[in-house]
Amino acid sequence: MKLEADLHTHTVASGHAYSTLKEMVEAARQKGLKMLGITDHGLRMPGGPPPMYFANMVVWPRIMQGVEVLRGVEANILDTSGRLDVPEEVLAQLDLVLAGFHSGTGYEGTTVEDNTRAMIAAIKNPYVHIIVHPGNPQYPVDMEKVVLAAKAYGKALEINSNSFFVRPGSAPRCYHLAQLAKKHRVMVAVNSDAHIYCSVGDCDAAVSLVTEVGIEESCILNSSADRVREFLALHRQANEVQASTNM
Repeated sequence: MKLEADLHTHTVASGHAYSTLKEMVEAARQKGLKMLGITDHGLRMPGGPPPMYFANMVVWPRIMQGVEVLRGVEANILDTSGRLDVPEEVLAQLDLVLAGFHSGTGYEGTTVEDNTRAMIAAIKNPYVHIIVHPGNPQYPVDMEKVVLAAKAYGKALEINSNSFFVRPGSAPRCYHLAQLAKKHRVMVAVNSDAHIYCSVGDCDAAVSLVTEVGIEESCILNSSADRVREFLALHRQANEVQASTNM
């Protein structure tokens, strides 16, 4: 299976990544990707960017070096209510919103129940598109409840290829997630979580896992750039309808 998009990458703006926007896009072009999500960390990440960084993404060309570039964020889940560290008015301007747990950002949940409640609350956030590295053993969740919530709200769950190397113990949890996603036909995103240009599109470990489990390509969100566009458009339309009914 060949991926057409990598929807989870970081630039130097994240504070602990090593490549510029230009370098990340150039790497995506060289890897043959049609689409790249630039999703720098949210505001609570130590060394992360300020709100204006995300607000000013409007100056980015939609196409850079022949690659469609999505303006995004990897927001931090802050508590069991699913509160994120990026204001809604900023989230509403972005193409792509990822959400997940990160140490050092203020999240204080300590149990599977806490983590599951927080993650499901984030899934319910209308601006969130993808829950990232839900297989992280540092924040264990009731995976079936999370998968069913993603199905109910039309969200995607990530198999994070970087987790196999930087988050020990992730592999069996990601395998379980993939099995449940296949069972319930929930959309999965297979991403690199690249923090340097040479890791863009490097998703071999995650691709091998979803292939072994037998997830259909139609359920791999970023196996098709068109599928990503349709997925994001569907969520954008739903939010616009909701906004109009609240007026």
